[in-house]
Amino acid sequence: MKFGSQLRDALYPEWRFYYLDYAGLKRQIKDRTVARSYKEGDEAYFVEQLEQELDKVFSFQQVKYGEINRRVQALEDRVQKLSEDPETEMSAYEDVEVDINAVLEEVNELARFTRLNYSGFLKIIKKHDKHTGYVLKPMFMVRLNARPFYRESFDAMMLQLSRLYDIVRNGGKDAGANAAATGQGGAQNFVRRTTKYWVHPDNVLELKFYILKYLPVLIFQSAGGNSAGGKSDLSAPDPAITSIYFDNADLDLYQGRLEKTEGAEAIRLRWYGPTTNQEIFVERKTHCEDWTGETSVKQRFPIKEKHVNAFVRGEYTLDKTVAKLRAAGTRSAAEIDALEVLAQEVQTSIREKKLAPTMRSFYNRTAFQLPGSAAVRISLDTELTLVREDSLDGSSARAGSNWRRTDIGTDYPFSQLPDGDVCRFPYAILEVKLQTQMGTEPPEWVTNLVQSHMVEEVPKFSKFIHGCATLLEPHVQLLPFWLPQMDKDIRKKPMLTHPAASIATRPTPLLGGNNSNGHRRTRSRASSVTSSRSQRSQHATGLTGRLSAVLGKVLGRGTGGPRRRRRSITQRAAVSRSSKRVAVPVRVEPKVFFANERTFLSWVHFAIVLGSLALGLLNFGDDVGRTAGVLFTVIAMGILVYALYLYIWRSNRIRAREAGPYDDRVGPAVLVGVILTAVAINFYLRFSALNNKEPDPSKP
Repeated sequence: MKFGSQLRDALYPEWRFYYLDYAGLKRQIKDRTVARSYKEGDEAYFVEQLEQELDKVFSFQQVKYGEINRRVQALEDRVQKLSEDPETEMSAYEDVEVDINAVLEEVNELARFTRLNYSGFLKIIKKHDKHTGYVLKPMFMVRLNARPFYRESFDAMMLQLSRLYDIVRNGGKDAGANAAATGQGGAQNFVRRTTKYWVHPDNVLELKFYILKYLPVLIFQSAGGNSAGGKSDLSAPDPAITSIYFDNADLDLYQGRLEKTEGAEAIRLRWYGPTTNQEIFVERKTHCEDWTGETSVKQRFPIKEKHVNAFVRGEYTLDKTVAKLRAAGTRSAAEIDALEVLAQEVQTSIREKKLAPTMRSFYNRTAFQLPGSAAVRISLDTELTLVREDSLDGSSARAGSNWRRTDIGTDYPFSQLPDGDVCRFPYAILEVKLQTQMGTEPPEWVTNLVQSHMVEEVPKFSKFIHGCATLLEPHVQLLPFWLPQMDKDIRKKPMLTHPAASIATRPTPLLGGNNSNGHRRTRSRASSVTSSRSQRSQHATGLTGRLSAVLGKVLGRGTGGPRRRRRSITQRAAVSRSSKRVAVPVRVEPKVFFANERTFLSWVHFAIVLGSLALGLLNFGDDVGRTAGVLFTVIAMGILVYALYLYIWRSNRIRAREAGPYDDRVGPAVLVGVILTAVAINFYLRFSALNNKEPDPSKP
């Protein structure tokens, strides 16, 4: 869809006079370049019109932002008065919730207004420079920076609305004041499920506002009591999270995590906020298959930044830290022992596997969770950036002898780095963690969210794996299955599944849709949800068969694709793709192992029956019976050996997720032939014994 049509479809009717006149500016360029040559007078007139459009958009955005701020402040005062009155009825809070919904709608529209106009200015400048022969972009970017309407952050406003929602939701009580986590007793009766999704930047703010209607924003706190970003105020809900992943020259950890082998490790060093943060977390994630009965675990412990290099080299241990913890008595002996063992095992892995810093991930995280409840936990990671930390290409200038490179901090988008060292992921990452009672369904609003037009499901997505696959492609032999999906536009059109209802009159989801003619959106927005699960299922079903063709189409071409940004990521992996395999996720159900065990037990049962018969012949039979007993005993023992071999062989292939075949066409046929031969020999010997038996002379 062309941008002009997209702008017409997406504009908010009540603000239509304040949008960039993209069509008018585009028409002006066309009229003055087609009929005659473009002159200086035409350029001066165009620049004047562009300046007026910029002033119009900037002024309206500032006025509207201030108005919404005042409305939020008025709502805060109103909620405070209601919460101070113990006789306030719930109906009063419901009225406030309606007003909060209306403000949310305004904020969402203002964010979309900002995004559309910023894109419009960039596109019209690009079109101007292409058709007129004049280069306007450098000068206009200076003017745009002087009117930075596109830099307006809605994070602080989102936190305020989140807190108001939380108070209204709890009938005037601020649940955020009591954020103590509940215990995990009886956790064995819970079903834990984690799924990951991609979110297009156009849908990020809408998604945040939808979630905070049901879950408050969780402010990360460090050990010192300040936010993870090092601030104690609520103006930064998206703390920067940076991780340094370790691997060796053969990328064994990458391979194990991608193939989901049992016991596959991921070792990383993580810190929150700026690089000046002195508290570093050493983390280890261990993958466990379902058939083992265990769950994948993440373990970590803190360490001071000044000790990290020595710890990685194995020169520093946690003996002093452990001794202080034992003396303080703030933790149980089991917890302290586990911490000590974890530190030793991490150092052992680094030493034995020759691990070194390989990949850095950076992102800003917004977390949503009800205080004291782990039933639904949602995190949204934006501005995901992956940076090389390795020296696989012979370069030691990245980190040198340090555990992380020092030429960058947390200054997104890391413009100072060369293209070969950085991958800016084009989408946000939504992670939904559910913990529900056995047999119960997740909340309806969560189901609506994950089936909506705002998200695209990508099971088992990994930042570390994606970074290695794109930045270290010459060194990997296996590619993640989602890499071909990077060339697709994940945006979907909202579909109306409920009668249209005004968000200003009742609390409804913020999933907006188009009206009947498909060209204008109104304040009477619909709570719309797209049932994209079936489409994703069809896509996954056909993925295996079309994988080679898709990889050739997506990764092998130099041009094409809906977005240049997505294309640049896949183009980076342009060498020797024909030899790369794609790891399609395969889930091995426990019933597969049980079926293998049942088959083994069936063979054992047959061998026991045959062996019992053989023992009876050996103990109570004549010479022919004892001969047959020996034959059947040998056959029974052979069946036991064969059954054990077949069981182990199949178990290993299932664990390795091999495609097959799993059947043995030779073994059963040989066993049947041997048994038939033994029966035939027994029959022959018995028949011969009867014929050779001398007649009794006492009988006539």
